[in-house]
Amino acid sequence: MSQFPTSFDKEGLLACARGELFGPGNAQLPAPPMLMMDRITDVSSDGGLHGKGHITAEFDITPDLWFFECHFPGNPIMPGCLGLDGLWQLTGFNLGWRGWQGRGYALGVGEVKLTGMVRPDRKMLTYKVDFTKAIQTRRLTMGVADGTVEADGEVIYQVKDMKVALSEG
Repeated sequence: MSQFPTSFDKEGLLACARGELFGPGNAQLPAPPMLMMDRITDVSSDGGLHGKGHITAEFDITPDLWFFECHFPGNPIMPGCLGLDGLWQLTGFNLGWRGWQGRGYALGVGEVKLTGMVRPDRKMLTYKVDFTKAIQTRRLTMGVADGTVEADGEVIYQVKDMKVALSEG
């Protein structure tokens, strides 16, 4: 069981972005505007669809978000890569939450399906990440997970085999 809470508000996420939550040199969320969530509602190391851990988070959508102005002028859409990055951010956060050491970085993703868009009239995204593997050895610390992004309850992104590792140094 982790020494950390199972949910985090915006201030907790910002503390993680500043490197204060898991300590120097360990998993860290990006700072705004690249922080792609407003709160983490649940995290575990043994829950989820496969019993290997999960994490769920929410992101409030407002028409004044930075990416709507530039992607695309006159046809505002959140870039799909930002939703994918949010899933990667959460995967790395879960590894740090477990108490595992090292800085996080994305290794890749097996499959991505985008079936909907995030426009300024949407209200909230919900990220769901379910781990299929969580590996910690002397040489490798890595999570493999599947994930979805829902916009106002509708699944719009699905990913399989996301990989995030933690590396010392």
